[in-house]
Amino acid sequence: VQLVESGGGFVVAGGSLRLTCAASGLSDDDYAIAWFRQAPGREREGVACISTSERRPYYDDSVKGRFAISRGNEKSTVYLQMNSLKPEDTAAYYCAADAGRCSLWARPSCHWGRGTQVTVSS
Repeated sequence: VQLVESGGGFVVAGGSLRLTCAASGLSDDDYAIAWFRQAPGREREGVACISTSERRPYYDDSVKGRFAISRGNEKSTVYLQMNSLKPEDTAAYYCAADAGRCSLWARPSCHWGRGTQVTVSS
């Protein structure tokens, strides 16, 4: 499984970015793709998740109403639309894939991308 993130960058507070996760090598039709982030000195935290088997996506409370996760025309591409960005959203953002249902906890079975940096200035 390979996951490649793109779309990170530098933005002023209140701005928007869209991250893309391109996944390949997924051998199962039942899987979840999640976005995590990690700021310097902090633990990695789950931000949003979408799966092939569940009706709705999941979000951490810190991003509800501001971030939206969605699939592209190819199910293996997942986007994270980030609006109303805040300085505290600054972090390296990673996508992760795993079989089954969504989780905003990093499971040992997850496959990870290398991440993309998002920096929000005040």
